[in-house]
Formats: sequence, structure tokens, C-alpha cells
Amino acid sequence: MSGAKVRFTVFTKPWKMPIAELGKFIHNLGFDGIELPVRPGYPVTPENVTKGLPEAKKILADCGVRISTIAGGTDERTIAACAASGVPIIRICVEIPKEKTYLAGVSDLQKEWDKSVPILEKHGVAIGVQNHCGRCIANAMQLLHAVGKYNPKHICAVWDAAHNGLEGEQVDLALDTIWSHLRLVNLKSAYWKRTSGPEAPVAQWQVYWTTGRHGRSNWPSVAEELKKRGYSGDICLTAEYSDEHAVDRLIAEDIAYAKSLF
Repeated sequence: MSGAKVRFTVFTKPWKMPIAELGKFIHNLGFDGIELPVRPGYPVTPENVTKGLPEAKKILADCGVRISTIAGGTDERTIAACAASGVPIIRICVEIPKEKTYLAGVSDLQKEWDKSVPILEKHGVAIGVQNHCGRCIANAMQLLHAVGKYNPKHICAVWDAAHNGLEGEQVDLALDTIWSHLRLVNLKSAYWKRTSGPEAPVAQWQVYWTTGRHGRSNWPSVAEELKKRGYSGDICLTAEYSDEHAVDRLIAEDIAYAKSLF
């Protein structure tokens, strides 16, 4: 193995606290960076992003925490704020509307991304498209099909190990498929939980979000494959758990486990 030079970040969606408090909390958990939600109800919103994101960067830096990515809009004001704050990637998930076929849905998405490329080039920021189970760009081949025509400095892939596991993909084959455009790895874990009994006419299932040791995404295999390929970049633990009351305890367990694998 050639090894992997990775840095661990965390999606701060579960914690709606002031930025200074958030920075200290995240640093004490053992992360050196975050993915910051730029959404209503959080300290940085779509409305205040121009001023709020650079301010958040400064406050977090004093805590030893950087903003690695944001989850937010892809309008030019947000892109420019990312550039001013040194944030390289805006992560998005995209759905395929029910009234559209997969191919038509991706074609429409690409038309929008085509318009964004000159703006992304101007500001030196990328849109990172994440795979997601359900009626979305769900697996590695679909992800490559969607972003493969672009320079990854503009439109790149965010590979999510949990959704890869929910879709039943082999880790090595998924990474083989998307490797040329991969710039961020999401590390979380889940499994399909049956919610109906055997007497039901048709079985019903739902996603149950759990820790890295207990889901369908095999974290040791993920670490092995990334190290084998010499992955050098961020690994974002997304702190998503069905037991929302135990998030603080579970994310502490997961970052320790993740670090042990690398």
C-alpha cells in the first residue's frame, strides 16, 4: 500500500450553536475541519453568506478548525463567498424528479452545471456532487456519467460510503469507477431495517443510520482501498445517526474508529 494522507472533517448539521462554541466543540472532538451548512436556521445562511462565511472562517481558525466544504447553494454569491473564505467545494445532492427519466434529469442538471463552469473557474471553487440512495444520482457509475465530462476542478465527485453500501456496491469497484473525479469522501454508515412483519403483503424497509462498525458500508475496506490508491484529501464524517439523542457520543466513537483505520 502507498498509504493515504487524509484529514478528517465533520458535517456540523446536528449542532445549531454559535460559531465560536462550535469551533471549540469540534476541535475537542478531534477534527481539524468541518463541512458547514449554509442553510436557514444556522449561523451562516444564504442571505448572510457574503459576510457570514468569511467571519465564520476567522472565528473557527482561532479554534484550530478550518471550513473544508459547505453544504449550500451554487449561486454566484455563495461561490464568491467560498472563494473569499478559502472553501474549495460546495457539496450538493441532486434528485431526479418523478416526472423525468434518469437521462433527462441528468441532462437538465448538466445544462445548469454548464452555466456554472465559467463562474466556478472565475472564483476557483468546485461543485461536489454526492451519490445518494433513492431517486437520485445513486451509484458510482451514475455519478461518473453525471460529472465525467467536466474538469474536476469545476464539477467533482463526492463519494459517500454509506449510500454506496445501501446500494450494494463493491467498494473497490465503486472507487475504480469514480476515481478520476473524486475530491471528497463521506464516511458514515447505515443499513436497511425492515419495518413490517412477515405477515405484510409486501415488505417495508427504511434506512437506519448507525456507527461505522455496524452498517453496510465496510469502513476497513474503505480505508484499505483509499490507502491502496494513495488518496490524499478530506474524509468527512457526516454525524448522521437515527438515534439523534446520542449524536455526541456516537460521533466521538466514530472519529476514533476512523482514525484507527488510517
